Amino acid sequence: MVKKIIWTPESEKSFETVLTYLQQKWSQREIVNFIKKTDEVINHIQHFPLSYRHAGKEDTREAVITKHTILIYRISGSTLYLVYFWNTSKNPSKKPL
Repeated sequence: MVKKIIWTPESEKSFETVLTYLQQKWSQREIVNFIKKTDEVINHIQHFPLSYRHAGKEDTREAVITKHTILIYRISGSTLYLVYFWNTSKNPSKKPL
């Protein structure tokens, strides 16, 4: 089980980018739902860190938040590093791994 969660600067920035997009294009309800879903996925990762698919590198995994957003993360010991929130409509060859 993961005991510590660290948001990297890249994950904080990319999360804010998603929220900004939702504010511009959707309602407050969608923003709240996205934040709840993100919390649920992070909680699930915390308890079952290896249950999501590999994301290119051996120590990197990705979890689906919504059909348009995935969370890229790494586990090191008992620490979860949130690496990046990736918009699935972007070019996959540019995914930050």
